[in-house]
Amino acid sequence: MSDPINTRRRRLLGTTVAGISLLELGLSVSANAQSNDAKPAARLASFENIRQVNAGALNMGYAEAGPQNGPVVILLHGWPYDIYSFAEVTPLLVSAGYRVIVPYLRGYGSTRFLSADTLRNGQQSVVALDIIALMDALKIDKAIFGGFDWGARTVNIIAALWPERCKAMVSVSGYLIGSQEANRAPLPPKAELAWWYQFYFATERGYAGYEANRHDFNKLIWHTASPKWNFDDAIFERSAESFNNPDHVAIVIHNYRWRLGLVKGEPQYDDLEKRLATAPLISVPTITMEGDANGAAHPDPAAYAKKFSGKYAHRNIGGGIGHNLPQEAPKAFADAVIDVARF
Repeated sequence: MSDPINTRRRRLLGTTVAGISLLELGLSVSANAQSNDAKPAARLASFENIRQVNAGALNMGYAEAGPQNGPVVILLHGWPYDIYSFAEVTPLLVSAGYRVIVPYLRGYGSTRFLSADTLRNGQQSVVALDIIALMDALKIDKAIFGGFDWGARTVNIIAALWPERCKAMVSVSGYLIGSQEANRAPLPPKAELAWWYQFYFATERGYAGYEANRHDFNKLIWHTASPKWNFDDAIFERSAESFNNPDHVAIVIHNYRWRLGLVKGEPQYDDLEKRLATAPLISVPTITMEGDANGAAHPDPAAYAKKFSGKYAHRNIGGGIGHNLPQEAPKAFADAVIDVARF
């Protein structure tokens, strides 16, 4: 008789702790549906209590929620998005007992460089090293990772190069590790058209244009990358604040120019980039995801399935879901994180 009673008590305690964590860490409940919608209101992380920690070359800003002793989930956004892509995902994971950490990548939000002399480098290996440094600063040995866009590429790199730090992974659009050499190969015209902004950023006109118009530029990307997502102005403005970071433009421009081989990275990362250029297999348990209305350039799932040598599954998400999948389909993304941890 005592075992069932204790189990119920533990479940009740876990639910209570998760509820307290939601309140303590700036998570609020918000109506995310129209007033005549019968669906229950979605819980929404306000992310009001942003924490800061020195990690590598950065003082990184990050949101945290959930029990300190819970299994850690680190969620990574892409461009041009920010931590609010996970505003509805976070409470779902906290309710399941996870400790959730959502950092601002370099060039976003409250994340800042510790030195004015540090190169504003956006190459792929450096962004991944930032997250390893964050884990070290927070004394996190291993985590479950989830990401999309730049965030998906970053979690791919961590899983490939430092699998001992990655328990499992959820990656939107699958395998995104690239190399300058591979990027020299021309793509079919339709694919090249989807990368129009990459070529714009390659010019000084593009640098100046993005500097002057980053707000409207990024809003245009939101619309084209998720053509069926009916977000309102308030949703965009909440994330647009993170683009006011003083290093944002420099990081974005360097990232896209580096991909095309137009600028160099830093030599201390050459060995990492050589390893990534071989397109290494990923052995950690993985779920890849794709929305049925992703308007951004993305590979076909069949093209990358064999890059995952461990336990693996792919999920197509219907209903007009675009590039910002965690924000457009938060339950599907949270379910994937919970499921991959059980692989």
